Amino acid sequence: MNLGLLDSFGQSYPEDLEHRLECTSLPLTCTFNKRGTLFAVGCNDGRIVIWDFLTKGVAKTITAHTRPVCSISWSRDGQLIITASIDNSVCVFDVLTGDMLQSYRFPSPILKVQFNSRNRNRALLTLLKHAAIVLKLDEEKSFDAVPLSSDNDLNIVASFDRKGQHIYTGNSKGKVMVFKTDNLSLVASFKVSTGSTSAIAIRSIEFSRRGTCFLLNCSDRIIRVYEAGEIMACGKDGEPEPIQKLQDLVNKTMWKKCCFSGDGEFIAAGSARQHALYIWEKSVGNLVKILQGMKGDVMLDFVWHPVRPVLCSIANGIVSIWSQNQVEKWSAYAPDFKELEENVEYEERESEFDLSDEDKEGVKPKIENYEDENVDVVTEEPIEQFLSSDEEPQYEAAALHFLPICPDVDDPEDWPEGGEHSSTKENQALGEKRQILPEKENPPSKKKKKEIKNTDIDLPNAPIDELHPMLCPKKPNESGRVVQRKPAKPEKARKKERKDKSIIPLFS
Repeated sequence: MNLGLLDSFGQSYPEDLEHRLECTSLPLTCTFNKRGTLFAVGCNDGRIVIWDFLTKGVAKTITAHTRPVCSISWSRDGQLIITASIDNSVCVFDVLTGDMLQSYRFPSPILKVQFNSRNRNRALLTLLKHAAIVLKLDEEKSFDAVPLSSDNDLNIVASFDRKGQHIYTGNSKGKVMVFKTDNLSLVASFKVSTGSTSAIAIRSIEFSRRGTCFLLNCSDRIIRVYEAGEIMACGKDGEPEPIQKLQDLVNKTMWKKCCFSGDGEFIAAGSARQHALYIWEKSVGNLVKILQGMKGDVMLDFVWHPVRPVLCSIANGIVSIWSQNQVEKWSAYAPDFKELEENVEYEERESEFDLSDEDKEGVKPKIENYEDENVDVVTEEPIEQFLSSDEEPQYEAAALHFLPICPDVDDPEDWPEGGEHSSTKENQALGEKRQILPEKENPPSKKKKKEIKNTDIDLPNAPIDELHPMLCPKKPNESGRVVQRKPAKPEKARKKERKDKSIIPLFS
């Protein structure tokens, strides 16, 4: 593969459905690693399925939780993955071995987990009706709560910036606050307003992989794009203006999730009512593409590939991969790189491919001295398409981009003759010389897995009896207001109700 051709010459956004990944479990959430070679999906049975995105094959399956997984995040080097479940637990896993390294349990539901891009010992947790916290993974039961605004609004969304130096929080009244990650001191703040008295809730905050732009998914169904440098320059209680305001003017669509493309030039948003993806160009703000899924499906999550113009969305238990249309064109070319429609007999001119024309009179042939050049084959030059705008070499040295896959052989006799487990004369001769001890004296060596203790985190004033939004999803009605769904009736009650309706009274 020519890595220099990763920058396409045409548009850099997906156009059509390319492939579908079917999972044995029901996928709920998904995310890519930093380079986009591994694709992690969280399922409803608590498992994490990791795909090799180049081969579209399952590389590893990790049994993470006993309840559905609601959020996943990769570390910058790709060696660790942190997951959250609806049972209020957070776990950290080693991707290469699949072993659990740490486990935490919280009193309130967890909506989102995110690794710090520069420090994998820090993770940002967004909880339901509680302030966001910074979990210190290298210290036992240690965390810092992100301060709230003056109105003490507990409906908080939070996210690290691209470098992990600041934490951006937003509440249900449209207040956005910026804190330093080290000491959680307030650096800047502003309020999103439309000129009306009604408050605008911030539903999510997403940062671009390149540049300093970030977007706000607001409750008024408008996506606002801001520049982080301008926010810092305005300071506290500033009034910055968004670079772009994106929305669906026709259908007034409410957005489930929004994100930037890998190069930061496009913005994608997924509808909360159907399987539809909208793509805008960030610099102009015009809508360039709408990707429509199966009718009747509701999208649960989607993510943009960090390097390629590829989108992955989850709906109806299937992971859909959207990419560009690749049209193969086989052509023949003449020596002057002119495309030929049919075979042409070509006559080579005299001295056409000579370095100098020796037949010309009065012109001495030029003899060029080609000196031997030392070619450096040791130094590894970084590939520009794989880098963010501030790449650091220490993170690339220990990065995990691929997972080794070994074949599973239940019975060694299934190996073909002459394979690894076949017995040869040399092996038999060596086996006769070995001293065979009884099983009691020579027990088989088994690696004992380290027992991981579940650490309980005590949060003061945290809601205890709250259910996770995935257990009781909220559904927008026609007026745009969010209405709580009624709990489903038991099966016996429904059968009895149907039986009572089917009985027709004889006398009124």
